[in-house]
Amino acid sequence: ENQLVAFRDRFKIPVDDKEIAKAPYVTLGNEQKDYILKQREALGGPFPLRRHDNEPLQIPSLSAFDAVLKDTGDRQVSTTMAFVRVLNTLIRDKNIGKQVVPIVPDESRTFGMEGMFRQVGIYNPKGQLYTPEDADQLSYYKESASGQVLQEGINEAGAMADWIAAATAYSVHGVPMIPFYIYYSMFGFQRIGDLAWAAGDSRARGFMLGGTAGRTTLNGEGLQHEDGHSHILAGTIPNCITYDPVFGYEVAVIIQDGLRRMYVDQEDVYFYLTVCNENYHHPAMPEGVEEGILKGLYRFSKTEKPGKKHVNLMSSGTIFQQALQAAEMLKADFGITADLWVATSMNELARDGQDAERLNRMHPTSEPKVPYVTEQLAQSTGPVIAVTDYMKNYAEQIRAFVPQSFHTLGTDGFGRSDSRANLRRHFEVDANHIAATAVYALSKEGKVTAKDVAAAYEKYGINPSKPNPRTA
Repeated sequence: ENQLVAFRDRFKIPVDDKEIAKAPYVTLGNEQKDYILKQREALGGPFPLRRHDNEPLQIPSLSAFDAVLKDTGDRQVSTTMAFVRVLNTLIRDKNIGKQVVPIVPDESRTFGMEGMFRQVGIYNPKGQLYTPEDADQLSYYKESASGQVLQEGINEAGAMADWIAAATAYSVHGVPMIPFYIYYSMFGFQRIGDLAWAAGDSRARGFMLGGTAGRTTLNGEGLQHEDGHSHILAGTIPNCITYDPVFGYEVAVIIQDGLRRMYVDQEDVYFYLTVCNENYHHPAMPEGVEEGILKGLYRFSKTEKPGKKHVNLMSSGTIFQQALQAAEMLKADFGITADLWVATSMNELARDGQDAERLNRMHPTSEPKVPYVTEQLAQSTGPVIAVTDYMKNYAEQIRAFVPQSFHTLGTDGFGRSDSRANLRRHFEVDANHIAATAVYALSKEGKVTAKDVAAAYEKYGINPSKPNPRTA
């Protein structure tokens, strides 16, 4: 009671001594209300205030990213390199360039982003206070009060806080910002999962990028760094849209669509992309694949005349290169034909399937909706072998919507320090295991014999007695 009295006296609250113990509600007089409202209005209105709609931004068309839509020719590149080219294009854009916020917790050079140090600078409100170790290099650590890159040191939580601040600026300040937070993918949702959940709850809009992604792709750094489950964690956040692209043109299509959804259509979603550091050839974007890229699945190559022994190889990220090799091996060694499918998002396919099931359950007398993945795979025959650089559960979640027999390969288990080839062999996601699994899948349908399976296992060096990678 003494504290209530002190509080009343300090702030001159009109409550009688006899009533103070009851801590009664106090109403202000009209003059006081008018004064408070007037002062708040002078400060920009009520705070905090969550705005939903802003003036739509003028985002670039897909053609602005032409550099990553083309065939790379003799040059081998990674999806990380493709992303950096897209980001540079956005920073140079005359309409939205100033609203782009690149955020890196530590690994700018790992991601090939050091060129931005000279181009736009690292933000430091006090400017450059030291001579950087790399001052003699072209792309040195240039800090300035007008810098645009947020470089937070080894501080994922701080970098994520930056991202949330920028991703909610459209609502808090009425100024839409476009944050791109790129980091080692293992150190994203696993470390700052609660912040990622809060970002969804806060209706954040922006892009998160898990770099050096894939349990067998970031080789040589052991179990601490090798991510095989960030997509599973990201999938728990209802308004987080996730993708694992294979080629640069997919990165461009996804980011351009994200800009449209968040900054033109004002959708309360945010995007998570995994990008990898493995270099390989990127073809030009095939005609008409945009819808499939965004929905989560498109057929990359179709067999003109499928044989009686025919399979569908579905993959994402860098492991798609293993599926490509497996298709060639199956044709050459066993006369098995294969269609190749890029699954840019198992999460989006699963959500679409689950939403279709719910719609059908809630409207039993209406014409049933067919899940997108069911509709696409109905165009092809033969078993489906899905292989990713993530845990099997990532692909398993679409099993209910696949009309054919479905076999999954993934990277369950702790990472290890070894070469990519050995890691993929260990986790059973290399071309040999994909091809062997395809032969096994055909045997389950009576298309080949057990003797054929044994021959395939011998040819591809499959050891049935090898330790299970999940527990090895």
